[in-house]
Amino acid sequence: MRLLVRHWQEEGGWEEQVNHGLTTNLLGKETRARASDLFRRAFSQRFIKGDPPEAWRIVRPLEDRNVGLEILKPVYYWITARSDALLYDFVELFISERSRSVGLGVSVDDASRWIRSALSSRQQEWSPTVTLKVARGLLAALRDFGILEGTAKKRIAPVYLPIESFAYIAFLLNLLGCSGAGLINHSDWRLFLMTPALVERLFLEAHQRGLLRYDAAGNLYRIEFHAGTAEEMADVITRRTNPGP
Repeated sequence: MRLLVRHWQEEGGWEEQVNHGLTTNLLGKETRARASDLFRRAFSQRFIKGDPPEAWRIVRPLEDRNVGLEILKPVYYWITARSDALLYDFVELFISERSRSVGLGVSVDDASRWIRSALSSRQQEWSPTVTLKVARGLLAALRDFGILEGTAKKRIAPVYLPIESFAYIAFLLNLLGCSGAGLINHSDWRLFLMTPALVERLFLEAHQRGLLRYDAAGNLYRIEFHAGTAEEMADVITRRTNPGP
């Protein structure tokens, strides 16, 4: 996905850019069919038609500034989860709650049971084979994004969200219309297993590091950003990660 985000252009239509990517084997896949599948089912759903739409535009500024993977990965995770309702719900409704329990292990059986329950509530049903495949895919994706750790036996990883990633995602939520208490309590923070109290602490830290402005008085919050566009916020992040002399 990072490779496609880096190469996607303002000019040129969808079919033109996909055909060029397939002809040049941009993704380095063994078959044209596999590469086409990634374009149409993964990239399109997450970075073109997802939520937010045209999401490649909001992560491209970070790529253009060569921001480190540690900061980039949570932003890609946020975009992916928002564009995949099953992944989002699994983390928000299951992983987030499990993270507050004594046992932090998460098995394929756990994920399969949750999927069956979620489908049942919608009066849907998948075959055991499909359910198992999707369950494994969910756990693998969350491991790759750092929410889970382990290979055969997976556990919920310790919460860690770089302050630069936090500030950038907060800015993007603000662009989507969230402000004040809405930013503190937004459900998207549960994707990172964070409580509102932890979110408040991170806003304070981001303020102290000059990434944004944060003031709180009781239940009133004032959060302002030193940027108006994703490009400008990427510059704020870059100045923080690559300070001058």
